[in-house]
Amino acid sequence: MNHPLRVVIVGGVAAGPKVASKVIRLCPEAEVTIVEKGKLLSYAGCGLPYYVSGVVKDQKELMCTPVGAVRDSVFFQHVKNVKVLNETEAMEVDRASRRVRVRDLLRGQESWLNYDKLVLATGAKPVVPPIPGTDLCNVFTLQGVHDAEGIRAAVAQDTARDVVIVGGGLIGVEITEALVQRGCRVTIVEMMPQILRILDPDIVRLVGQHMESHGVRVLTNTKLERIEGEESVKAVQTSGGRIAADMVVLAIGVRPNVALAEAANLEIGPTRAIKVNDRMQTSDPNIYAAGDCVECNDLMTGKPCFVPLDSTANKQGRVAAVNLCGGEDHFPGVLGSTVCKVFDFCVARTGLGESAAKDQGYDVVTAWAPAPDKAHFMPEAKLLMLKLIADRKTRKLLGVQAVGPGAGDKRIDVVAMALMAGMTVDQLANADLCYAPPFAPAMDNIITAANIVRNKIDGYMDGITPAEVHQMLEEKRDFTFLDVRSPQEYEQVRLPGSMLIPLGSLRGRLGELLKEKEVVTFCKISLRGYEAALILKAAGFNSVRVMDGGVAMWPFPKLV
Repeated sequence: MNHPLRVVIVGGVAAGPKVASKVIRLCPEAEVTIVEKGKLLSYAGCGLPYYVSGVVKDQKELMCTPVGAVRDSVFFQHVKNVKVLNETEAMEVDRASRRVRVRDLLRGQESWLNYDKLVLATGAKPVVPPIPGTDLCNVFTLQGVHDAEGIRAAVAQDTARDVVIVGGGLIGVEITEALVQRGCRVTIVEMMPQILRILDPDIVRLVGQHMESHGVRVLTNTKLERIEGEESVKAVQTSGGRIAADMVVLAIGVRPNVALAEAANLEIGPTRAIKVNDRMQTSDPNIYAAGDCVECNDLMTGKPCFVPLDSTANKQGRVAAVNLCGGEDHFPGVLGSTVCKVFDFCVARTGLGESAAKDQGYDVVTAWAPAPDKAHFMPEAKLLMLKLIADRKTRKLLGVQAVGPGAGDKRIDVVAMALMAGMTVDQLANADLCYAPPFAPAMDNIITAANIVRNKIDGYMDGITPAEVHQMLEEKRDFTFLDVRSPQEYEQVRLPGSMLIPLGSLRGRLGELLKEKEVVTFCKISLRGYEAALILKAAGFNSVRVMDGGVAMWPFPKLV
């Protein structure tokens, strides 16, 4: 090669700028050009809901480095030595000649850019349903800063108070909180049976309950049919009826933006995203792709998946840059590690959920572990509810989900690393994790969850989920629903159909229970429920189960 390495990057939001920055670090003499259709560069798209809410005060904060430098075209040119063509669209890739045709959207002029290596970082685009009314004023998606500005302006001008969010995924849930914080009345309309489909239904019930406690109306199994209004939104018509609204946010999801790749005859995977190898190369070895336009390898199933996240885009961008500069790096895939804030709840997950694990043929065993996220005597301790999933036969970890005001993210991260290492519940149960009362309990939440799984696998404990107990109550099954909390706790809140025998009195009151009848024990978090079950089994009760998660994880109505 008689000239410096020429790298053209299509896309300038997440993966693209990461590729550019790493290429310049590895090959300072390289000629790097970013082609970006929009005006803004390298902004934190995942921060848009927090800009809408006002937590982030200025849009420039989404585009700044940690030291406050705005990542605009001047920054990339002068600091990174990267040429930026923003408000410029890539129209065509000529693979044979290794060049890209681009159009200046302001002037209408077209030109060709030659490349040695091309990177497609074209991202994803929001799904807009083919229904009437999506073009009305105050109908938004949340693709970029301009959408967030529009939503903020509508709220500030008091033209948006009743808001319908269409879609209950991560974007829908996060923008819901933002709008509630701005004083809006929010209804989520979700076509599927539950919001947050990345979570198991029992965890979602707890999330939904929490959202409703903040005034959010959640409608599932409800399809949007049309948006009504003349110039601006007045209402939406759904399969369940008409809902008055002066703003609609379409948060149905995103699709990978693969038009340029398809036109260039690059291979598209089964997820309809660009297929790449673990070096981030497409079917053309001189063309790389990274970010929300590519499909990933699911590390738990070995199957292709589409998981659009800024964190993944940045890692993939670095891998692509190393390889196109002649180095060697590999992106193995993803576990689907995800976290979101739902008011004061941390909601997170990694690995396989319960149903997904069963679909993969595992003999699934789960642990429900609600407990304080720090030593219980610390005033800042908060409740964290975990659901750990493992395989009974191999004792292998499969996944975990977390919900609650406690620090769930760090427990998810611990399990993510354990999954990467292929650990068993026994190995996790003895992991040497940090302990000090201000930071964690002596037996960390995730270690407790691992031990619950071990108890179940080893036959010390038989569990039953709150949903199964609720169904037994609905069917008026003949069983004893035994609450072993204190009388004071029982007076504050109790579960329907339950009877109270405090744990300290149980050995002396066994005669009040029928041995031939099934007994389901529980307490606040079911630790005392587990101890009660052991007492009953030792006394000759043959059918005893512990309700997973206790009162803390009961998502159905309680008696107060």
